[in-house]
Amino acid sequence: MRSTLTRWLPDGLAARFTLLLACALIMANVLALLVLSGERARWGRESRDSRELERIIALVPVLESIEPGRRAVIAASASTRVARVEMSDRPLIVETADTKRSRSLQEQLNQSLAPRDVFVMVGNRQQPGSRQGGERRDRDHRPQKKPGPEIIGVSIRLASVNGSARRATPNTAIRPESAHASWLNITAKGEPALPGAASQLLEDGVFFLILGLSLVSVLAVGLWFVRRLTQPLALLAEAAQAAGRGDRTARVPEQGAREVRAAASAFNSMQAQIARFDAERTRTLGAVGHDLRTPITSLRIRAEMLDDEFREPMVRTLEEMTVMANDLVAFARGNDDGEKLQSFDLNETLVHLCKERGANYLAGGAIQFKGRPVALIRAVGNLIDNAIRYGLAARVSLAHSDGYAIIRIEDDGPGIPAERMMTVFEPFVRGDESRNSETGGAGLGLSIARSIVRAHGGTIELHNRKPSGLLACVYLPMTE
Repeated sequence: MRSTLTRWLPDGLAARFTLLLACALIMANVLALLVLSGERARWGRESRDSRELERIIALVPVLESIEPGRRAVIAASASTRVARVEMSDRPLIVETADTKRSRSLQEQLNQSLAPRDVFVMVGNRQQPGSRQGGERRDRDHRPQKKPGPEIIGVSIRLASVNGSARRATPNTAIRPESAHASWLNITAKGEPALPGAASQLLEDGVFFLILGLSLVSVLAVGLWFVRRLTQPLALLAEAAQAAGRGDRTARVPEQGAREVRAAASAFNSMQAQIARFDAERTRTLGAVGHDLRTPITSLRIRAEMLDDEFREPMVRTLEEMTVMANDLVAFARGNDDGEKLQSFDLNETLVHLCKERGANYLAGGAIQFKGRPVALIRAVGNLIDNAIRYGLAARVSLAHSDGYAIIRIEDDGPGIPAERMMTVFEPFVRGDESRNSETGGAGLGLSIARSIVRAHGGTIELHNRKPSGLLACVYLPMTE
């Protein structure tokens, strides 16, 4: 019983290879989407960070050169859609976050703004100390289900107008006499992280465009390659079917992959060996038949010189020997008498055969069959002769079902005992042991018929009819 997965798989090898390529390609594109999304998010983050750092580094000297009372207005004018700049008497970020990115941004700012105090924090929500964060907490105390946009917070202590800047710790108290704010607070909103980048690619249709182009290109090349790969296997299957029908000339081109070439070479060698064996057997038995006929003919001539009392029994014996020799040669040769495969109308052939043998034929439609017509006439003729000889009459019909041409031969005889149903196909075995050579041959008729039918890839079945009679069914596979 096939597993559930196997039932859903296509039957053809080329289709399975194509499905494998498609699945592998889809998985590769999904992985590429994830990697590309991550890289896109990283590139965008680094580009945004670089722009913000440049703005901050350029803004700090400008603000420090202005009177403290005017710094708030200039800072507000520097705000953008994604970044808010403001002056305050307290830092928005009281301590640099212990994250790799926060420390990296702080180090880059310190390289240009030292000895000023710089604190950086990168996260997904407003940090404590900012007005936006407080207002947001007042409005909604419920935790967010999804992380919000990335927030970069920067706090820088500006120097006075005369250029003096005092290094301070985050807890340094602001002098009461300080009439103006000295902390520059910047809040920049970034883009969502990896999931958002992947979603953006999906929304833009870029992923599906790349996937579609990849599938079309790879599957086109893959399908062509797979068909080239499996074509030798199809040729091997056709040659094997032809060999099963007795065609010893069927050969397979030795092309394709190494394993396929090895299989084709083995098949061709097998066909050549079988052909040599059949040819040698035919030559040997032909010589035996010829050697037997010569002494039989000599004895026949001598028997004619005897008196009638002795001549008639001897002539009958010699005739029996002639029949047995001819049947033996026919059985050994089977249908390998050099006849070539050809396409012919099986219905028309049976019409002429039944007319010659005196059988009743139920005419059917034309059925084109590829085989050896002379050999099949011999096989079906043996069955018809047995039906007429032992069953008193023969009725023949032809049908086509499930890819087989089915020939039925019925008679009204006593039938064959069930225990002997299979043994009657053996050489020199008769269906009725009481029969002698006057009522039948040497017991090779069914053996010859089965040998010919098997050479065409078919089978013969015998069934007893009720109340009496025998039914012989010949199944011949149709070929395209």
